[in-house]
Amino acid sequence: MSSEKKYWKSAEQLKENSPLVEALEQKEFAEHIPADEFLGDKEKLEGSQTSRRDFLKYVGFSTAAASLAACEGPVIKSIPYVVQPERIVPGVADYYATTIANGFDFASVLVKTREGRPIKIEKNKEATGLSAGKARVYGSVLDLYDIKRLQNPQIENRDVTWTEFFASLESDLKAKADKKTYLLTQTFASPSTDKLIKEFQENYPNVVHLVYDTVSDEAAVDAFAAKYGYRALPNYDFSKSEMIVSVGADFLADWQGGAFDSGYSKSRVPKNGKMSRHVQFEANMTLTGANADKRVSVKPSLQKQIVVEVYNQIVGKVATTNLNSALKNQVDSVVSSLKSKASGGAVFVTGLDSVEAQAMALEINEKLSSRALDTENPRLIRQGQNSKIQTLISDMKAGNVGALMIAGANPAYSLPNADEFTAAMANVDTTVSFSMKKDETAKLCKYIAATPHYLESWGDVRFTKKDFSLMQPTIKPLFNTRQFEDCLLKLNGNSAKYYEYIKANFKSTYEGLSWNKSLHDGSYVFDMDLPKTSDVPAIDIPAGAKKLVSQSDSEGLELTLYTKVSMGDGSYANNPWLQEMPDPITRTSWDNYVTVSQSDAQALGLENSNVANGALNGDYVTVTLGDKKLEKLPVIIQPGQAPGSIGIALGYGKTEAIQEEMQVGVNAFPLYQNFDAHQTVRLEKVSGVHEFACVQLQHTMMGRRDIVKETTLEIFNTKDKHYWNATPEVSLNHQEVEVTSPEVDLWDEFDRSIGHHFNLSIDLNACTGCGACVIACHSENNVPVVGKSEIRKSRDMHWLRIDRYYSSEDTIQGDYELKNDISGLNSAIDTYGDLENASEGDLQVIFQPVMCQHCNHAPCETVCPVAASAHGRQGQNHMTYNRCVGTRYCANNCPYKVRRFNWFLYNQNDEFDYHMNNDLGRMVLNPDVTVRSRGVMEKCSMCIQMTQKTILDAKREGRVIEDGEFKTACSSACDNGAILFGDINDKESVVYKKTQDDRMYHLLEYLGTKPNVMYQTKVRNTTEA
Repeated sequence: MSSEKKYWKSAEQLKENSPLVEALEQKEFAEHIPADEFLGDKEKLEGSQTSRRDFLKYVGFSTAAASLAACEGPVIKSIPYVVQPERIVPGVADYYATTIANGFDFASVLVKTREGRPIKIEKNKEATGLSAGKARVYGSVLDLYDIKRLQNPQIENRDVTWTEFFASLESDLKAKADKKTYLLTQTFASPSTDKLIKEFQENYPNVVHLVYDTVSDEAAVDAFAAKYGYRALPNYDFSKSEMIVSVGADFLADWQGGAFDSGYSKSRVPKNGKMSRHVQFEANMTLTGANADKRVSVKPSLQKQIVVEVYNQIVGKVATTNLNSALKNQVDSVVSSLKSKASGGAVFVTGLDSVEAQAMALEINEKLSSRALDTENPRLIRQGQNSKIQTLISDMKAGNVGALMIAGANPAYSLPNADEFTAAMANVDTTVSFSMKKDETAKLCKYIAATPHYLESWGDVRFTKKDFSLMQPTIKPLFNTRQFEDCLLKLNGNSAKYYEYIKANFKSTYEGLSWNKSLHDGSYVFDMDLPKTSDVPAIDIPAGAKKLVSQSDSEGLELTLYTKVSMGDGSYANNPWLQEMPDPITRTSWDNYVTVSQSDAQALGLENSNVANGALNGDYVTVTLGDKKLEKLPVIIQPGQAPGSIGIALGYGKTEAIQEEMQVGVNAFPLYQNFDAHQTVRLEKVSGVHEFACVQLQHTMMGRRDIVKETTLEIFNTKDKHYWNATPEVSLNHQEVEVTSPEVDLWDEFDRSIGHHFNLSIDLNACTGCGACVIACHSENNVPVVGKSEIRKSRDMHWLRIDRYYSSEDTIQGDYELKNDISGLNSAIDTYGDLENASEGDLQVIFQPVMCQHCNHAPCETVCPVAASAHGRQGQNHMTYNRCVGTRYCANNCPYKVRRFNWFLYNQNDEFDYHMNNDLGRMVLNPDVTVRSRGVMEKCSMCIQMTQKTILDAKREGRVIEDGEFKTACSSACDNGAILFGDINDKESVVYKKTQDDRMYHLLEYLGTKPNVMYQTKVRNTTEA
């Protein structure tokens, strides 16, 4: 039998007879439909004297107007070519391999350009090192067209020429030769940049180079350096793991640079009856915890004890812990599992900002002989020495600093003691910022060197000891900008361009490698020794363990600071794609907030409530840490949050070089004291109610069954498919017949054996919920951004959403006697809510990407009065925009709730100040996809423009299309292989084989819509198997 769990998106669904839940189930449009505003002349329409002729006149005119509005001309390119480059063919995309390395995100990427305009970031499948599978990386192309970018260098807020800029700066630097010059930079991880900085220090002996990471991994770097002799981060390949134990490490998000998803997902898909097992101890509900087989909610102070206890049992006792019996039993069970895989199949990681905890993790993995831990090819993408920032501040206060040069960092925003830093800056006469924008730090500087976007730049990057990548421009610089490295060359008196410098450095360093081939491929492998470090002291683990245990007694609420997969460290704050992307866990966009547990919320009198249309509201709190106080942070009561703990996302609250609409949230960096993400704080409720842009109760399929299917690995291996993935049945002639039987079809089947028949397969085991596919879909299909207020009205335009469902182990067995007494949906949900502590139990989470299911028997097609929605011969459900008159019947009849209506014109409309509403931002639009207008319905097209290009290319070249050539935006973006696309008429294709997999099922299959999107049942390894 299939799982007896009940799934829920919001705690509102657990309330008995909730009027909101009932309303959302019964009403397609919970928000008032502004039909009168759409038709115009509201008073006359509502007046009793309106004749039938007048009414038909209004309706006829509005219908015609909507049709005409949908017939929009092609997008006009704002910068035409004067002399067309020889190799560019209009209408044909070019691809360039390059690299993003902004100090927080590092990845090899492919850049799709059209007529010289970069319009989309894709992953470079051939590249070694770090992959591109992050929402932020895919969204970074939009930052190229940011209207807040600096267009010229500045001196004292005045635009100047580069000649004047360098003449004045060189004079100032020479005049300050008797004092220190600090060069504060991001981690570049670039061999050429590092070499250039050393040359700069030779020319200016008073220069002190200090590397600063916005979010520090210094504890892990120092622990690695103490054990292995060089500053780096351990590398992990989770595909080699059979047992994964994580204590506070969100490795599916941004922990130690991220990009662990692909390896993790490979081990999580059952093969030959085996898959890895994952146990997570954490305070906040994270992406990693949501994907775990078992998740244990524990506050940070207890996480420290857990690390010590695991070390005690695996390596040797160093300190006595005082875990309660229940938690101790869970730790004992985990240790037993780790030891059972001690031949190399186990791995242990921690996210604690403690050098002792990180050192213990390395020792544990060494004792386990972990295959997942790679110490031979460590990561070099976090080189920050944030602990030395205070030395810089002290020197500035003392007047010892003559010049401060800042590149790729914004300390006036991101430092915990930013006020102290900016006050000390006032004592420095010469301040320089190398920045794309006039941000919080740049506005305080005398000199601002306008720098280009990475898509306009040259560079080289060393991800790991062996993996290198090259950066090349994909467009001529849009503005009068100059790279930081070009500026250093000029200051060094070197007339070479940075391109020439890195090419010469490449040829002199990497013997036997081809520059042209490496530039074409975007990456290369070369094993080169790392410099040994001698300034890291040895770590006293016994003393450190005792310190960790002593820190477990804390008063107040324990805070965990984190970065969202959308916003990161805040450098993308002016990116509307990423602002509007819902957080995978809370399903909230356009905000940061305090996540609290249900019990803590009750103790503090905090509430979340839903208004009539399902929109979420929350109380405000003030968060206090010592003399630091954050005012009026909204609260979200988060299921799975550990009692006694709270969470706040970094990267919000920016106010400089950012459009007004994007100035959202509260800056939480002041709480990041000593660069430790874990602090003890006080919470106090204050007046006011915050309005969230939360989509968790929007486009819901509540009241349906067979939405998500899951089972355990034990059942998967021992029971027949019909037990855990039964095909739904319907009654026909007083008999139960499987819904897949032709007997129950209402329509005759088309012959789909000729030509192509496209299908999507979505593996719920491989999907981590990261949201990369959502942003890739935005980029490829010109999906509009609507803003916070429209999101609250259930008007988001995402073609692809990732539904997040909660459940718990308590209901998997099923209390059948109790269940037999349940009647009605609300009663059932309320009863299951009693069976489980909905907010604080060790919840299980499942992510489910949902887009148009492209049904062969599509309910939307039969109700469209103008045939705007119709079925294609290749399996896609087509949407003809210039036919659509906006009746929205299709949305009402779609059981999957995947259709989106353009309530307004979202492009070239002053009411929506996003990228589609300025000439620069519109350069990112894909000319292969129509920009939709007001009054038109839209949805996932299965990227028909991409499939047709593949067909036409093969036809022109006279060859057969190979499996894997067909792609959609979401499938090509998914680093985990969770989304696969292909032609099921090709019986050798991977996607056809997925149709034959025992785990395959269709969403809401009992409705008989026969979708062309299939899902693979979720399998959890809940016990050793």
